[in-house]
Amino acid sequence: MTSTVESGPVPDIDSDSARRAYELDRKHVFHSWSAQDLLDPMVISAAEGSYVWDGDGNKYLDFTSQLVNTNIGHQHPAVVSAIAAQATKLCTIAPSYANDARSEAARLIAERTPGELDRIFFTNGGADANEHAVRMARLHTGRHKVLSAYRSYHGGTHLAVNLTGDPRRWPSDSGSTGTVHFFPPYLYRSAFHASTPEEESERALAHLEQLISLEGPSTIAALILESIPGTAGIYMAPAGYFEGVRELCTRFGIVLIADEVMAGFGRTGKWFAVEHFNVVPDLLTFAKGVNSGYVPLGGVAISPEIAATFGQRAYPGGLTYSGHPLAAAAAVATINAMEDERMVEHAAALGETVIGPALEGFAERHRSVGEVRGVGVFWAIELVRNRETREPLAPYGGSSPEMNQLVAACKTRGLLPFANFNRIHVVPPCNTSVADTKAGLAILDEVLDIADGFAD
Repeated sequence: MTSTVESGPVPDIDSDSARRAYELDRKHVFHSWSAQDLLDPMVISAAEGSYVWDGDGNKYLDFTSQLVNTNIGHQHPAVVSAIAAQATKLCTIAPSYANDARSEAARLIAERTPGELDRIFFTNGGADANEHAVRMARLHTGRHKVLSAYRSYHGGTHLAVNLTGDPRRWPSDSGSTGTVHFFPPYLYRSAFHASTPEEESERALAHLEQLISLEGPSTIAALILESIPGTAGIYMAPAGYFEGVRELCTRFGIVLIADEVMAGFGRTGKWFAVEHFNVVPDLLTFAKGVNSGYVPLGGVAISPEIAATFGQRAYPGGLTYSGHPLAAAAAVATINAMEDERMVEHAAALGETVIGPALEGFAERHRSVGEVRGVGVFWAIELVRNRETREPLAPYGGSSPEMNQLVAACKTRGLLPFANFNRIHVVPPCNTSVADTKAGLAILDEVLDIADGFAD
């Protein structure tokens, strides 16, 4: 029996309007990360909760949270109402003025960040948050180099994409941005020939310390690390690694930047993923889940020491829309809704009692599954052609006909999947119901039967 998403009530969708949207898109819209002539984008005409509807009225369970940002799902009424109320009161104001939405958003964020990261600089998104965090670190230390990991993603702007450690960096990398990459721990595809998490952690830290020594500690301003990498594969650092990175940064006077753009705001079952490691960074960047992407917003949470650098000295940076009132109001409503509805705790429980056990079952039953890993509502299924050789079902940095077929099979069954390289990520909204989560997992289970046909 083929599992599909139940039809349920269909929103009022105008097929003519959807058709026009598609035609105008193909005529005028230039899409990111894409060969323009090869695109055939789905028209989304409606969304609610954990579901979206296309221009033909087909319903899909959203297991992508779009770009892993709609942490509270689509069209949450409290956030929609807050944006509307703010629009009637004050649509926009320059960042040099104080306003209640921005101030309250900063308070709520600061209350949830670890340690004393109590000063909030607002940006428009995650990439510029990382750009500004690096700028702060460079000005604070008087140094220039920045260390970042391979198998990472930090954004699409010039410096952020050069910090990135996956193939999206290559076309823009001229080697002139002061970025230096290192190998992070990733036991399934270990760069250190490790066979246990303990070995992986120890060898990865030894590698990082040697790299710091050879690059020259006095030249390194910052080290930026995704607390739990997102599009790079949702691989968790083994015990002791993050603590070791913190110690190295402290010892050598390097600013530690935790990139929480994707992993933050409940995604991992904690407000911030770095809490899993009991480490406090010097700077923490965020975006996406801070207001579920309803209005663009990002930011940097800043330690007292770095904030003091700019106490009597002007910080040379800013944005016209820094702390935009509509975005800030959305953040206030989002954080309060997550708190009131216990979404962070729900995400933790979904990972522990529903998603984790189901994916472990996939690994036992499906020969195409090389590894499953994750926490909260932040999981990856790594697909392989052969479990022994671990040959991926798609090459690093690309896709394959087989992966395309699996994605199509998910959509045919009413599931919107998040696929990257040889992986399918299980990243539904934090407040997805247990029933909907199980329905999506049942579809994935069937689709993995297809994947098994591609594996030895």
